Amino acid sequence: MPNFYHPDQIIRPEILALSAYHVPPATGMIKLDAMENPYPLPLVIRDEIAQLTADAPVNRYPDASATQLKATLRQALTISDDMDILLGNGSDEIIQIIAMALARPGAVLMSVEPAFVMFKMIAAFANIQYVGIPLQKDFSLDLETMLAAIAEHKPAVIFLAYPNNPTGNLFDPAAILSIIQATSGIVVVDEAYHAFADASFMDKLAQHPNLLLMRTLSKSGLAGLRLGLLIGRSEWLVQLEKVRLPYNIGIMTQLIAEKVLHHTAVLLEQAEAIKSERTKMRTFLGTIANIEAYPSDANFILFRIHAASQIFQALKQRKILIKNLDGTHPLLENCLRVTVGTPDENSQFCTTLHTILSESV
Repeated sequence: MPNFYHPDQIIRPEILALSAYHVPPATGMIKLDAMENPYPLPLVIRDEIAQLTADAPVNRYPDASATQLKATLRQALTISDDMDILLGNGSDEIIQIIAMALARPGAVLMSVEPAFVMFKMIAAFANIQYVGIPLQKDFSLDLETMLAAIAEHKPAVIFLAYPNNPTGNLFDPAAILSIIQATSGIVVVDEAYHAFADASFMDKLAQHPNLLLMRTLSKSGLAGLRLGLLIGRSEWLVQLEKVRLPYNIGIMTQLIAEKVLHHTAVLLEQAEAIKSERTKMRTFLGTIANIEAYPSDANFILFRIHAASQIFQALKQRKILIKNLDGTHPLLENCLRVTVGTPDENSQFCTTLHTILSESV
């Protein structure tokens, strides 16, 4: 009988050192922790989807190229015919495809901090060196430090979320353009929260050969489908396609996403409702002493509050789940992040938070 290896003898040490991405249970909670669109699709669209799924040939593999879905995305998102589209099982898979494709010995993946946690985690998965550049105290880009780091590390890829998660702000577009022009590697602008921001780099793709744009339908009401897309020049995407696993976009995702994208007016209407509620919530938070609510162009609000972890637990005990960022990065000390929900959910959050703070005085 052989002596079997223990996991820590054969699994890479950097994987052993990681903690798995944690998704807290939310049964019976008002769920305001994951930047989901809180509104269900209208009944008429759900009926159409029900018919689609009833007739779907689930005994067959899906269209490996998702040709019809890509055509619908191109029209719905106004993507130029000059640009190619790569689809992923959520944006996470696209980040992983890029990292794996670029992970030559000594290659660097760069981002800012705090940022979307998967940039750093996937760098570890793909065995590519990660370099994180801290944001300034107001969460803006530290351009001088960034440019110096680009000159020093010569990154293969730089990921920048626009708006940024978890801070909610849009970085200065001129600073992003300076970064694009300063690096010889690619720059991936992640526009996951585009639906809630009046800004995009879509019109800059033609001018910058090393710019790629990432989008997702998760924040627009289709989080359960797990559909992300990468937009960019064919010379990049034809290479990245080699790393994409076959049939990665299931038949249900293809059928349902295509159907919903023919009703973009519904998604736009829901996004406007979320933006309106975002304004109300930020106004409310701004009225409470000792809370600093940061500006947001996303569907969530980051705020700083004394004893944040205790406030988070008190909300949780009252069945309201938000995101505790206290302790995740020095710039996020005593910070919590709340997703903008329905008017009723937001009202319950605001009322409960006010009650907790009143009791603790």
